[in-house]
Amino acid sequence: MTVVRDTTADVDAVWSVLTDGWSYGMWVVGASRIRAVDPRWPHIGSRIHHSFGLWPFVVDDVTVVRRMIDRRELILEARALPAGRAEIILRLHPTPTGCRIEMIEHAASAPFEWVPDTVQHLAVYPRNTEALRRLAFLAERATR
Repeated sequence: MTVVRDTTADVDAVWSVLTDGWSYGMWVVGASRIRAVDPRWPHIGSRIHHSFGLWPFVVDDVTVVRRMIDRRELILEARALPAGRAEIILRLHPTPTGCRIEMIEHAASAPFEWVPDTVQHLAVYPRNTEALRRLAFLAERATR
């Protein structure tokens, strides 16, 4: 299931938020703090070191760029140990009034990859809808 959000911000403004690894905690639902961002972010293999959860029950983790097409697509591998790994695909499409953002997430390792895709997508849909709302707001704010 693809989550889609249209924004009045253009592709460059949305890409600017995505390429600012330090902003990750402001739009990714569940990320509680950013500990470090590789200087090469978002090039392939670069990482964001982050934590998720509510203090004092936070888990330190990492998200890695698996593929990047400048201003078009970012494919991330999020590690949510001990739950496993997830693949997140973010795609940007220019529109006459701004940009359309697409987000797809699915489990990439056990145990959640054993869950049918339909169930996985229904489970992450509300969180990813909120993440794209936040991402769009950040990009729109930057263009005002």
